[in-house]
Amino acid sequence: MTDKEFADKSITLSFEFDRYLVNHPEIAEQIPAGAGIIFEVEDDPEFTAKELVLAKELKKKGEKFVVVKVQKLLPPFETRLVNPHLELAASI
Repeated sequence: MTDKEFADKSITLSFEFDRYLVNHPEIAEQIPAGAGIIFEVEDDPEFTAKELVLAKELKKKGEKFVVVKVQKLLPPFETRLVNPHLELAASI
């Protein structure tokens, strides 16, 4: 896994977790203020290994963090737009 792939997946997981928290505010309340988020993804041991390295660094520094255990990340859904077409502004 390249650094870019790791960063992309981290961003995606963070975004999806934020979306999850909007619908489950009771979970958000369990996260200490200022805590870091570490993801363990069951079906991606390579990603999880890199996250655990970060967790060890946070622990060594005495920083707070929570571990979010995820079974897997589903592929993105396709657009909800049906058969979109573009028209030049001049033709409107």
